[in-house]
Amino acid sequence: MERKRFAYWMIPLILFICFLGSAVYTAGQPEAASGKNSSALKGQYYLEDVVKIYVPSTYDVDQPIDNTPYVNKTLEKFSGMFGGATAVDGTGAWLSDEDQLVKEKVTIVHSFAEDLDKKKIKQVVDYARALKEEMKQSSVSLEVNGKMYFIE
Repeated sequence: MERKRFAYWMIPLILFICFLGSAVYTAGQPEAASGKNSSALKGQYYLEDVVKIYVPSTYDVDQPIDNTPYVNKTLEKFSGMFGGATAVDGTGAWLSDEDQLVKEKVTIVHSFAEDLDKKKIKQVVDYARALKEEMKQSSVSLEVNGKMYFIE
């Protein structure tokens, strides 16, 4: 009798755990669970990792320059490392120590990467440091998978 009662309690518990496990697994599979883009993009090749470097348009922190040679060099470097790169012009802004808005033109060079491993990240950081030194900047902004780093 005691075994039957135990079995009556265990069967629903096991089913509940299986259901919960299935729900957790499905939640971890966004495209399959939501169906968003799954039919149109199913089986298509994609790259998950994104690397961006913000090329300043100033030399020695505040002297405006044409950053085209630096952008071209960065496009070449990223294309060699990741197979391609895109440059997008933008405007960066921040507050100075005197609470004044400082604006600067920047060019964001970005690449999508297939295998972004420690070795490639080190190469990108080394390149950012070299660009910082060459352009005499206090830092160069580097973004990896949505996280911003200031390479000093």
